[in-house]
Amino acid sequence: MKKEILKVENLSISFVQYGKKLEENTVNPVKSLNIEIEKGKILAIVGASGSGKSLLAHAIMGILPRNATVTGNIFYKGEKLDRKRVKDLRGREIAFIPQSVNYLDPSMKVKKQVQIGLSENYKVKYQEELFEKYGLKKSDGELYPHQLSGGMLRRVLFATSIREGVELIIADEPTPGVHPEALESMLNELRELADSGVAVMLITHDIFSAIRIADYVTIFKDGEIVETSPSESFKNDGEELKTEYAKELWKALPQNRFIELEDFSWL
Repeated sequence: MKKEILKVENLSISFVQYGKKLEENTVNPVKSLNIEIEKGKILAIVGASGSGKSLLAHAIMGILPRNATVTGNIFYKGEKLDRKRVKDLRGREIAFIPQSVNYLDPSMKVKKQVQIGLSENYKVKYQEELFEKYGLKKSDGELYPHQLSGGMLRRVLFATSIREGVELIIADEPTPGVHPEALESMLNELRELADSGVAVMLITHDIFSAIRIADYVTIFKDGEIVETSPSESFKNDGEELKTEYAKELWKALPQNRFIELEDFSWL
């Protein structure tokens, strides 16, 4: 029996901008999105920078800027998810792995940041196990964020989000700059969490990582969904994909035909 964890229904996001002469313009970077993620499934969101992927994540987490206007509905386990509810659930049932390492506290050692919210009885042991799993040394925990490389910081961000009781993970570009062994561990961790019943939204530019662990892939373009297909459809010449854009995107990858098209310069 299917159990829907997250449902995004007709979601649009707009912002008011002002020009040099203070003329008011409204931009609409996200338009009428409809997304569902079931318990135990991974949905990968793939698209160019500026296509609306991170805005979707921020809308779900209730962290859009104040000048954003949002229409449509977001439901978590069948109940509407508003700012108050997501604030109550964040870090307990809903985990957010942000794209920006600026979410880390610059004045706190990274080991302490991973230990936040964990039981006093096992927080040190659990943090050290996570560090080992993601290729971080025990001594790295004594450092502050500015003393770590970008790839190391992403691994720390990932570790801060892995908690017992989490039922939904929103991972916004969690892997750029991460070395191959740590990348393998992080992807495997997401798949294992899904297999244990967690719903996962993975936002990424890395299509091959996405199709390796995701159940479904949604392709974004200019704030709209082009196509959602099972990961198994991304193979051969993409003949099982439904839209021409998705087929050309697949063929444009270096591992495939490497077609040079301006639309896919972000690959």
